[in-house]
Amino acid sequence: MDDLDRKLVALLRTDGRMPVTTLARQLGVSRATVNSRVERLLESGKVLGFTVRMREDHGDDDVRAITLIEVEGRTTNDVIKALRGLAEIQSLHTTNGGWDLVAEVRCDSLLDFDRVLGRIRAVDGVINSETSLLLNSVLRS
Repeated sequence: MDDLDRKLVALLRTDGRMPVTTLARQLGVSRATVNSRVERLLESGKVLGFTVRMREDHGDDDVRAITLIEVEGRTTNDVIKALRGLAEIQSLHTTNGGWDLVAEVRCDSLLDFDRVLGRIRAVDGVINSETSLLLNSVLRS
């Protein structure tokens, strides 16, 4: 990725639906350049796709948690693929140490959370997990 690609990605992170003409104008390039750059970033796998960002305060009663996940052997990629399909997982990270993955989970209720936790634990390759509910956010970036 060059400087233009990084600027393009930064704009798309701000607004993934920004029109190509607006992107081109802000970057000082043609619409064709923007289109070809986006296509190349998608084809190369550097950009995986576009998504919806939700307001953080959309549900004050939401159940939020951090789930630490241990994966069996070399199944990490398969587990990640399965977990990406769970809409309740807000973010998923690989990590070092005793755990292989860290997932941030958000659900509407404890009943929904229990169901999602069961689905996480049922994924082939998941051998252990530990979850901490997030009670109150005292600092956010």
